Amino acid sequence: MVEIRHLRYFVAVAEELHFGRAAQRLGMAQPPLSQQIRRLEQELGVQLLHRTKRRVQLTEPGRAFLDEARKVIAQVGTAVAVAQRAGRGEVGRLAIGFLGAATFSLLPTILKVFRQRFPGVEIELYELKAFELVQALHQGRIHVGLVRMPVNDELLSVEPILQEKLVVALPEQHPLAEKPLVAFRDLAGEAFLLPPRQLAPGFYEQLVDLSQQAGFSLRIGAEASQLQTILNLVAAGMGITVVPESVMQMGGRGVVFKCLPEPAPTMEIAVAWRRNDPSQVLQAFLEVVRETTQKNVVMK
Repeated sequence: MVEIRHLRYFVAVAEELHFGRAAQRLGMAQPPLSQQIRRLEQELGVQLLHRTKRRVQLTEPGRAFLDEARKVIAQVGTAVAVAQRAGRGEVGRLAIGFLGAATFSLLPTILKVFRQRFPGVEIELYELKAFELVQALHQGRIHVGLVRMPVNDELLSVEPILQEKLVVALPEQHPLAEKPLVAFRDLAGEAFLLPPRQLAPGFYEQLVDLSQQAGFSLRIGAEASQLQTILNLVAAGMGITVVPESVMQMGGRGVVFKCLPEPAPTMEIAVAWRRNDPSQVLQAFLEVVRETTQKNVVMK
């Protein structure tokens, strides 16, 4: 059976055309090298080298075999390099799921660093709802997700990475738009524009709790699954909403953002992945996430 070492032996002899120099180049003794070349010729059933006391020459089959042997050695070297890079998480594919709210301050920064450091990794991005993210992780459709806490799932590893204050989004002409701060109790009687409860149950329950603490019951004016749609409805005067503070950079005609008094309620974003996922690309991504969000990590 022809092995890669036999090809390397032959290429060394064919390039040096001298068994002594080839053996020295390979770091081995000359007699074993000569034996290996003879075994290779026996395995192939052709004479690769013409030997005399004065010189070594390639036969016609030897010249043809030399070209192919060099190609195979090069391909093996490439395969080894690719495997090693994959082992370091430098090549491969990474499917990332995220919530729309996570894109404004978090995901672009992470992706910029990751793409600079690992340009050989193919990245796929999927904007999903909260429950869809967990499902996609379970089904293996994505490797990692940026999720809104809390997430209680024994099959997933969940690591908090960002805490954002919540702010109130109001129509531009709203009476509260003139106030420097808007307390949650000021929102009593307002129509809240929110994503459907089943899409963001944790966020919905948080607002219910905040309303009760402020002495009123949450009143839903309309529901929409896309954040931009909700902000458009706010601009149209259909109601108000509560969003992470990073959404303020979206701006938008007809909408003003107001901070809540300290200590302001927060939204916590975490990175989640399957506990048994062995992907080195995933591990490389997690390292970048931890590095770029280190100042915002919230320890459990």
